[in-house]
Amino acid sequence: MHMSTLEAELKKLIVETLKLEDIVPEDIQSEEPLFGNSGLGLDSIDALEIGIAIRKAYGIRIDSVSDDVKRSFSTIHTLAEFVRGHRGGLR
Repeated sequence: MHMSTLEAELKKLIVETLKLEDIVPEDIQSEEPLFGNSGLGLDSIDALEIGIAIRKAYGIRIDSVSDDVKRSFSTIHTLAEFVRGHRGGLR
């Protein structure tokens, strides 16, 4: 599957924001779970930091953590779709 430029940016943003050691953006698969016991194994504090970084980088304000937002943060691919859908200050 071809990785979009946005997905590559998001991988870099996550690695830099969370200061992930021993992981480079290329190590993260676009469909790999970001949270929970598999994949990267990130937690809710990581999600908050990612949300803040996305707001700074893309101007997207996440007002509440709904089930839709949680689903959007599940993989790099879904996160890229979320950013594409919310660019331009829609939220």
